[in-house]
Amino acid sequence: MLDKLKRLIKRLLPASDDVMEQTVKSGVWVGVMNVTERGLELLLLVIVASLLSPRAVGLMGIALLTLSSLKKFSELGIKSALIQAEEDNVDDELNTAWTIETARGTVIAVILFLGAPFIASLFNEPAATDLFRVIALSPFIVGLRNPAVVYFQKSLDFHKEFVYRVSGAVAYFVVTVGIALYDPTVYALAIGYIAGDAARFLVSYLADGYRPWPSFDIDVAKKRYSFGKWVTANSILYFLYSRGDDAFVGWALMASALGFYQLAYRLSNAPATEITQTISSVTFSAYSKVQNDVEKLRSGYFQTLRMTTLASFPAAMGIAAVAPAFVEAFFTPEWQPMIPVMQLLAIYGLLRSMGATMGPVWKAVGRPDYIAKLSAVRVALIAVFIYPVTMMYGIEGTAALITGIYIFPMMPIDTYLIARTINVSPVRVFREVSYPLVASLGMAAAVTYVYQTVTLTGPVLEFILLVLVGIGVYVALALALMFSFNWEVKQNLESIFDALA
Repeated sequence: MLDKLKRLIKRLLPASDDVMEQTVKSGVWVGVMNVTERGLELLLLVIVASLLSPRAVGLMGIALLTLSSLKKFSELGIKSALIQAEEDNVDDELNTAWTIETARGTVIAVILFLGAPFIASLFNEPAATDLFRVIALSPFIVGLRNPAVVYFQKSLDFHKEFVYRVSGAVAYFVVTVGIALYDPTVYALAIGYIAGDAARFLVSYLADGYRPWPSFDIDVAKKRYSFGKWVTANSILYFLYSRGDDAFVGWALMASALGFYQLAYRLSNAPATEITQTISSVTFSAYSKVQNDVEKLRSGYFQTLRMTTLASFPAAMGIAAVAPAFVEAFFTPEWQPMIPVMQLLAIYGLLRSMGATMGPVWKAVGRPDYIAKLSAVRVALIAVFIYPVTMMYGIEGTAALITGIYIFPMMPIDTYLIARTINVSPVRVFREVSYPLVASLGMAAAVTYVYQTVTLTGPVLEFILLVLVGIGVYVALALALMFSFNWEVKQNLESIFDALA
């Protein structure tokens, strides 16, 4: 048995010269990594929600929101630039990258620590002052990590990325739950978060033998900044449209409302988030290797789109359908207000997963400006409508706005640009996603019908029944579409199995 396990792991190591085979095998590692990481986070959220109040969760949300804003507004795109670079070896640039990241992390930590009282007052939450000062340790630790972690993605060494990221998730989970059981306050989350960063810092040096030294090469910095500047712009804009709603809810309403909203988002978008991270990690590296071959880009993009939507569409529609049963089964009654928000944001997650297939292509062909410009449009639309919608309809209105803007006009524009990039008709893109969409809608209808007509003795049993019904109906509908309409995902699945054989 042990020998079989070793042979299986060896086959999964992405050591082949074939880019597609490397991508498939790396995708397996990233997929398992993301499922493990997200599974621990979701379990942590369920446990913490039973121990902490929505307000405590909201206070932690405010602290992480502030930290995220400082990180995003100072992002220089160095890591992405090094991954995108055609050179396989970038050791001569790592010291410069490490020096920049260390300085950046230190500055963020100082700003967060010294500015804690002022930041807390902006959210009218003076109790968050000390929490900000604890979280200030995070960017300092992250800035000191081994810069050679860039090779985990650049060289498709995702077995190392797996250990790197999962170690942090395990530390976060164990420390948070351990402290929360003894002292159920928001500081359990804060200390656990720091423990996760510390674990990743340690693994970054254990997983790669490179040892950085403080130095700065202005020519290296300038060379990578030409690409990284668009990553920087997109990082800021991404924060504004992906976390701007959180910031507004935290400012305009109260910490408990932010607790409902953020937990609903994280639960409803868990599949989309993991698929997005998997796509961005694996396909960007793979596309960069064939960035000058449009035919290979087109083929790779459609394979990615099919496999992504095959998994993400039913996950999103399933979450929307089972949200009431899920909250009833695993949360206390005080969390009921997040149900409609979960359902709305699940649809947003569906759209996010489709949109995630496009960004890596644009970055690989040297057009990260597309991402930044599209993000600017989304930010402008959100800025115009978020105040009246949220003030009138609360967090449900905020969720509806974020989802509605992605449905129109963003998704049509995204589709037009990706079609032009890979030289196909936009209709072809929409046709590819029509198959999983039809199967997912049929699945959601079946789950909703069962929920309304069948009653079991307990909410947990009802939830399990709904999940089983959803899986069964979706698989049946997907198979019917594969064999009746020549849905090409069938060939893609066969290729993946061959690559793993």
